[in-house]
Amino acid sequence: MMNGQILAIALPVALAMLALAVLMAALRLLVGPSAQDRIMALDNIYAIAMFIMLTLSIYYESDAYFEAALLISLLGFASTTAMAKFLLRGEVIE
Repeated sequence: MMNGQILAIALPVALAMLALAVLMAALRLLVGPSAQDRIMALDNIYAIAMFIMLTLSIYYESDAYFEAALLISLLGFASTTAMAKFLLRGEVIE
């Protein structure tokens, strides 16, 4: 089997697994017993979305998806930090 044939099989399988991971994290986001669980689930969704963008970049052989993945990771980090600070102090900006 050539590399192109392996990627033609592996990339859709990887995308399906990542979609399943998003569904499980969304379930934790909705059901999560505490606010900390919900924040971690949202952070997990951001990370999985970044992985989906990187997988799509390989699948479509486009560099634009890398920039989208970088943007998602930056926004995910900023929002997780803001939510954690809000849970600790009750305010985001001092």
